[in-house]
Order: sequence, then C-alpha cells, then structure tokens
Amino acid sequence: MATRRIQRTEESRRLLVTAAAELFAEKGYRQTSFIDIAERAGISRGSIPWHFGNKLGLLEAVLDEQVHGVVTGVAEPAGQRSGDPLAQAIGFIRLPVTRLFITLLAEAVEVDSPIREHYARLHAALRQAVRARLPVQALPPGVTPEAFTVLLVGAVIGVHAQWRVAPEAVDLDAVQAAIRALLPAGLGQT
Repeated sequence: MATRRIQRTEESRRLLVTAAAELFAEKGYRQTSFIDIAERAGISRGSIPWHFGNKLGLLEAVLDEQVHGVVTGVAEPAGQRSGDPLAQAIGFIRLPVTRLFITLLAEAVEVDSPIREHYARLHAALRQAVRARLPVQALPPGVTPEAFTVLLVGAVIGVHAQWRVAPEAVDLDAVQAAIRALLPAGLGQT
C-alpha cells in the first residue's frame, strides 16, 4: 500500500512539473497561478505547496528537470562525442523546452526578479555543458574557452528568440551553415 501511495505522489509531482513547465513557457512565471497549474495538471492546487513549498520551489523543480535533460544531451566530453555539437545546438533551438528558457529570460533580467538567481544557475549549467564539448585546441589564439562558450550560448538564445518571433524569416539550417562557416577549423565538427 505504501508503494502505491509513493507512486501516486511521484505521478502527481511529475504532472505538476510538466504543467508548470508548459504554462511558464506559454505565460511566463509571474502570470502563471497555482490555479492554472492545478487545472492543467488535473490535480488539487493544494498539492503544489505540499510537493514544492511554494511557486518558486516549483520553478526550481521545473528548471532542475529541464536543465538535466538539456545538459545530459550536450555534456559528453569532447573525446566521447556522438553527433555534431553545432547541429545539436541548432537542434536545441527547436526543442519546446527552449521556449521555456526564453520566456523566463524576459523575467530574469529584471533586477528584482524572483527567478533571476535560478536563471543564472541555468545559464551556468548550459555553459558548463557546452564547455565540456568544446575542442579547446581549435580555438583561435587569445579566445578563451569561457568567452567562446558565452558567445555560443548567447547565439543560440538569440537565434531562438528570433525564430520564435518570426519563424518564417529565420532559416535554422542556413543559420547553422553560417555559424559553421564562421567557426575556426575543428569547431562544430563531429
């Protein structure tokens, strides 16, 4: 019986995290209410504080789950690659989770934003994952891995924002080809 209760608790938590991720991506963190999340999840709104403490705790759970998924996809060391890292970065733009990151970014840049610190940790995790894939020997002299990583993550975020606003005006395949052409030899290759 305890096992069934644990399963129901885990399922409720998963449904709430999924619903919150979708709504935060659609409406933003501040505009999403407990009622919205509970209705989307089909669960009592009282379950949210029981599982997460408060809305910020729920955001942390959403970001933890989403960052884990993203980092897992790109964090293989350079010597153990499976796939083209640049293609993976462009592929990241197409993922639904990227919309969540961009929507939250608009709120995170505000100095008094309750999600600012969490978003900073998200960016740090993304930079660390990209840095782990970076063939440092291919960087031009004077370009640090840290600076290049910030540039690449920023480019992906910027391209994604443009694509979300005007998908008909942004050809992601052409963007990938342009980035590849601009990269030093050895970067963005399998």
